[in-house]
Amino acid sequence: MTATRTARERARAELTQEIKDEARRQLADGGAHGLSLRAVARELGMVSSALYRYFPSRDRLLTDLIVDAYNAIGEAAETADPGTGDLRERWLAIWEGTRGWARAHPHEYALIYGSPIPGYEAPQDTVAPAGRVAFALAGVLASDELRPLPDAPLPPVLHRQAKAVTDALGARMPPETVVRLVAAWTQLFGAISFELFGQYVGSVDPPDAFFEYSALRMAEFVGL
Repeated sequence: MTATRTARERARAELTQEIKDEARRQLADGGAHGLSLRAVARELGMVSSALYRYFPSRDRLLTDLIVDAYNAIGEAAETADPGTGDLRERWLAIWEGTRGWARAHPHEYALIYGSPIPGYEAPQDTVAPAGRVAFALAGVLASDELRPLPDAPLPPVLHRQAKAVTDALGARMPPETVVRLVAAWTQLFGAISFELFGQYVGSVDPPDAFFEYSALRMAEFVGL
């Protein structure tokens, strides 16, 4: 009985993966707005009613793909961090690891950092995976080796927001450091998006040197 149930679970997991793999191929061809459960079922030789037993709606499938993409880019960032050694080198490694995944998976990157999908509203399931790169960067800043930041008091509303982020990260960082971390996180994904979406053509193209320069300047900005 147990063996039969395990085999069924394994078969379900394999077919679920096939469905998501086909959906990713469709993302590459037509983008998220063109994703269709019927088209996925047709390509896999399934009837639509069978596929709905795995994903009851297009939005549920999109959410799974989004969570997978956030976890994958987060894992790339975390794996790139050696965990010890020079803090600036660790910071740069996370930036490069994040960029490397995005360049290898441009359509999945576009799914999470491209244009909003019409009619789709991301559920709470996506929040924690979306923060993994930020958590990796915060891990580098959880050190007593940071140099003092210039005295620049935050507006009260930003101070409260930074305190909420600090609590979510579970980190020992002053609000000013948290705000700078968020700015650096924004710069990281802004630089990657500009590269993948062709905004550097005719200026800093190829952007390798500019990307490294940005990463190191942001390292200084956050106190490394």
